Amino acid sequence: MKIEITEMAETNLSQINISQFDNFWNSNILIQDFASPISYYIVAKSNNEILGFAGLNFFYDEVHIANIAVRTDKRRLKIGSQLLEALINKAQEQASSITLEVSEINEPAINLYKKYNFSLVGKRKKYYNNKYDAYIMTKYF
Repeated sequence: MKIEITEMAETNLSQINISQFDNFWNSNILIQDFASPISYYIVAKSNNEILGFAGLNFFYDEVHIANIAVRTDKRRLKIGSQLLEALINKAQEQASSITLEVSEINEPAINLYKKYNFSLVGKRKKYYNNKYDAYIMTKYF
């Protein structure tokens, strides 16, 4: 499957069916974050079908990964890796580091971030659903 990574356009928002992404924000929050002047979003497509998306938030010389979401039926196809690589490349253009939060129970994501040299730098207690802790992970350039 050939995956194309492009900058998200406003028209892409209506093509994203949030129910295909487990534990994701609702569509209104995604629309608000996409519209923010500090945000940058990309989509992963195959045959003009959106399989995943990801976003960054820029704060001066720091960059935060807002999300990486891959459709539940399209996981394990390296789409998340391609989205992460594109975010890292964009962040390197204007920052010295990139940071994210990941649920302590999301082992596949934690392993992906470790593969790309993110280090555990902290923890947020009960960050996800007031139940699971979030690991704060950072990659320095």
